[in-house]
Amino acid sequence: MAFSSWFFRFGSSSWKKHFNSSIFRSSSLHQQARNPLISTNLLKPKEQQRLPSWPISFFPLAVVAVSAGTLALDLKRGPSLCDSSLDYSNAAKDTTEVVVQGAHKEVSQELIDELKDICKGSMTLDYEERYFHGKPQNSFHKAVNIPDVVVFPRSQEEVSKIAISCNKHKVPIVPYGGATSIEGHTLAPHGGVCIDMSLMKKIKSLHVEDMDVVVEPGIGWVELNEFLKPYGLFFPLDPGPGATIGGMCATRCSGSLAVRYGTMRDNVINLKAVLANGDVVKTGSRARKSAAGYDLTRLMIGSEGTLGVITEVTLRLQKLPQYSVVAMCNFPTIKDAADVAISTMLSGIQVSRVELLDEVQIKAINIANGKNLPEVPTLMFEFIGTEAYAREQTLLVQKIVGEHNGSDFVFVEDAEAKKELWQIRKEALWACFAMEPNFEAMISDVCVPLSRLAECISRSKQELDASPLVCTVIAHAGDGNFHTVILFDPDREEQRREAARLNHFMVHTALSMEGTCTGEHGVGTGKMKYLEEELGIEALRTMKRIKAALDPNNVMNPGKLIPPHVCL
Repeated sequence: MAFSSWFFRFGSSSWKKHFNSSIFRSSSLHQQARNPLISTNLLKPKEQQRLPSWPISFFPLAVVAVSAGTLALDLKRGPSLCDSSLDYSNAAKDTTEVVVQGAHKEVSQELIDELKDICKGSMTLDYEERYFHGKPQNSFHKAVNIPDVVVFPRSQEEVSKIAISCNKHKVPIVPYGGATSIEGHTLAPHGGVCIDMSLMKKIKSLHVEDMDVVVEPGIGWVELNEFLKPYGLFFPLDPGPGATIGGMCATRCSGSLAVRYGTMRDNVINLKAVLANGDVVKTGSRARKSAAGYDLTRLMIGSEGTLGVITEVTLRLQKLPQYSVVAMCNFPTIKDAADVAISTMLSGIQVSRVELLDEVQIKAINIANGKNLPEVPTLMFEFIGTEAYAREQTLLVQKIVGEHNGSDFVFVEDAEAKKELWQIRKEALWACFAMEPNFEAMISDVCVPLSRLAECISRSKQELDASPLVCTVIAHAGDGNFHTVILFDPDREEQRREAARLNHFMVHTALSMEGTCTGEHGVGTGKMKYLEEELGIEALRTMKRIKAALDPNNVMNPGKLIPPHVCL
C-alpha cells in the first residue's frame, strides 16, 4: 500500500527545539519543588495580594493532578452556610475573569512550627516555591493568593498529622500531585498548606498472579508502567505525561485507552485516604469485586481533594498486548469521521483506541513537526490481540471506513512506527502553540452519548470554524468524549470573551444532548458553573451534605467542585 512513502512524513520530531525555552522556563522552580528545603523567605504583605502574570502554558490532554482551586468563602463558617448573592467571578457564565478570588487567612507561627516538626524539615516558605505550587502548569486559571506553606510528607502518618494540625487551626489543605490538570486544580486562592505528594512514590507491593499493584499516590503512570513492563503487565490509563496516580484518582481521569479498559473508577480496586480530622480510611479489600457496604472507593475517586488526601491506591493491571496494529485514515468532513467511530463501536469490533483529529489540529502537527500530512479530519485506531485477530479487526474497520467516504487507509505493525504515530498524537496539544506561540489556550472537554457524538462535534465545529480564534478539535471518539483547544491573546478582552463564549457553547450543546460538561478533565473551578444544569440542585446539595459530614471545618479544598451558591 505504498506505506513507506506515507510514513516518511513522520520523521523525528524537531519542533520541541524551538519551544524548549518557553516550555521549560519554569524547570528550575520545578527542580526546587522536588528538592524541598526549609526557607524563611516569607512573602511580604504587599506581595500576598500580587496577581500572577500571564505566562505561556503548555497542556497535556488528559490531565490530571489534584489540588484546591477555591472561592471566596469565609473559612470560619461551616460549609452549610453560604451567600448565594455573592458575585463569584469564575462562577458567572458570561465572565471573562479568570482570577479566582479568595479570603486569605494568616497561617500562625504555631502551625508552621507544628508542620516543621511533622515533616522533619521537608517544607518551604520560599516565595518562588510557593508561587510555583500555586500556579497550575497547564491551565489559564489563576488565583489571587498562593499557598503560605508547601510541605513534602514522606508517609501516610505524616499526612495524617498535617491534616490534624490544619484542621485544628482551620487552615485550608491543598493536595498537589503532578500539576498537569487543566481546570484550576492547583490553585490556592485562600492560601493555606499545599501538600506536595512527590516524596510518596513507592511501589509497595506487586501481585503478579492477581494482576494488581499497591502504590503510593506520588508515582506517575509512566514510571509505574516502566516498572511493570518486565512482568508483562501494564496500567492502561494514559492521561498527560507527568500525571500521578493520586491525582488521576482525584480527578477521575481516563485517556485514549478508556474505550477498551474504562476510566479510573474502573481500574482502582481500593484506596486509602486521610480525612480532614486525620482519620485514615481504607475503602475496600483487594478482592476484584465486593458487595460489602457503601462504595467508598468510587466516592473518593473524582472528589478532587475535597473529601480527603489519597495516600495509597490498589490498581487493577492488564497483560501487555501480544500484538497490535495502528491504523490511520482521512475524511472530507469531521461528521464522516465521527460516524465511522460510532459505526465501529456498534459493530462490536474491540478497538483499544479511536482518536479523532480535525484538520486544524493536523495543520498544527505539520507546522510543529515539519510534516506533510493531509490537512483533513483524521481517525487513528489501535487494534490488539493475536496477530491474526488484530489484522482481522483492521480489515473490518477498513471496510467501514470505505462505506463512509474515508480514504488513505494505512496501517503499521512495526513497533517504532507505531510509537512514532502515538507520540505525535500525544504531543498534538503542544503542537497547537506552533500556530500561535505567544497565546494562552482554553482547553475544554465534554462527553455525550455515543449516538450524539457526530452531531455534537459538527455543531461545535461549525461555531469554532466561524470564530476568528484558532481552534482545534481532538476526540476520544470511541466513548463520545472530545476536546477543544482555543488559542487566545490573554491581553485582549475581546479574545478572552470569545474564547469563553466558544467554551460555553460547546458545553451547553453537550448538556442539551444529555451529555456532561467534563468527560475526563474534572470540575476544578472552571466547570462548577455548569454542574447545576447538568446534575440538578438536589444532587449538589447531597454532595454538600457529604462534604459537611466528612469535613465539618471546610478545610479540604473549600469552594472546590461544589458551586458556592449551593446551600443546605
